[in-house]
Amino acid sequence: MTVTQPDVSVVIGAYEAMPYLVKCLESVEAQTLDPSRLEVIAVDDGSTDGTGEYLEEFAERAAMAVTVLRQPNSGGPSGPRNVGLGKARGRYVFFLDADDHLGEEALERMVAMADENGTDVVLGKVVGVNRGAPQSMWGKNLPRTDVFSSKIKFTLSAQKLFRRDLLTRHGMIFDESLVTGEDALFTMEAYLRADGVSVLADYECYYLVGREDGKHATKSGNYTHRFDSARALMHLIADHLPAGPRRDGLMVRPFIVTLLPQFGPGFLKQSEKIRRHKLELAKPLMDAYWNEVVAGRLKVHERLRLHLVAQGRADLLVDVLEFVKAKKAPVVHLEARGRKAYLGYPHFRDPAAGIPDSCYIPTTQETVTIEGFRPRTPPLPRLRRVARRVLGPLRAA
Repeated sequence: MTVTQPDVSVVIGAYEAMPYLVKCLESVEAQTLDPSRLEVIAVDDGSTDGTGEYLEEFAERAAMAVTVLRQPNSGGPSGPRNVGLGKARGRYVFFLDADDHLGEEALERMVAMADENGTDVVLGKVVGVNRGAPQSMWGKNLPRTDVFSSKIKFTLSAQKLFRRDLLTRHGMIFDESLVTGEDALFTMEAYLRADGVSVLADYECYYLVGREDGKHATKSGNYTHRFDSARALMHLIADHLPAGPRRDGLMVRPFIVTLLPQFGPGFLKQSEKIRRHKLELAKPLMDAYWNEVVAGRLKVHERLRLHLVAQGRADLLVDVLEFVKAKKAPVVHLEARGRKAYLGYPHFRDPAAGIPDSCYIPTTQETVTIEGFRPRTPPLPRLRRVARRVLGPLRAA
């Protein structure tokens, strides 16, 4: 008997997932993709709430092939995902968290997009349910793009469609040594290795659910684990890309999403010992990857905070954080007849602080609301206007 290869292996890692698992599995059953083109590999990671038993009941009645594996608790989502990935037979793999659920047409649409465009990764639109979800990358469908020319670097969760050949060819698995951020590492590597990425933005594919009990499959860990995650992601990017604009563009993500929150208003409540430790953990990352290009892509308060982290100036950082926490609006300083602007966050042009003016220059987005600001006209458009003025009368003659 010949066993037909399924299109998609849906890998579900489940730990204490009841009652959310019920809707999760119902969404798999409701897929418009024919059941013969699907397989489910569910790994119960040592649950005690009936999760494993419910998975086995589902396997008995489901129309598609279902494999249920049960194991002692591994302590995180990476282990179950790796076990499921090792059993997968589909052309594509989709990692579905047991708390979440799919839109009915999600898998059919994503497979079609991957097949039509020959892409290795497909991002389906994510919607938050009782929690936030990434938004910046869902503006329109992108049949074929990459991590450098889109905003996909700001969604590094594992809930995407991956071509299984990509994963097996490069021996890609989730890093089980990381308590948090393991999905970011896996997905970024897939982006970097992929022969094209597709974005499916016109259909709600994935519903990211915030549990009422506050629990979630992903364990956040303490602050040292966040630094572990940032370090791993930065090193991965550096290993794949030489120093330059493309590397700097991707480094923005771990700096903003992972590192910067460690130096947010919560820093004010922490002991001197923890503050010093955070600066020590950040120092090698700042020394290796922080530069003017990365800094220039950040808003002033973000850039300023990370500059002070790089300088090890917890004293000045506290002043900035208190200003930000109080939600004060910085004074705008316009110079050169309105062609230069600076945002007056703490220690602007304070000789004792010695912070360069470049830390206070607003981004293009920030200048939009600055009254009286007159950005310098780029040379090319200005030359075009001059040419039109000169050539216009000649053409008329």
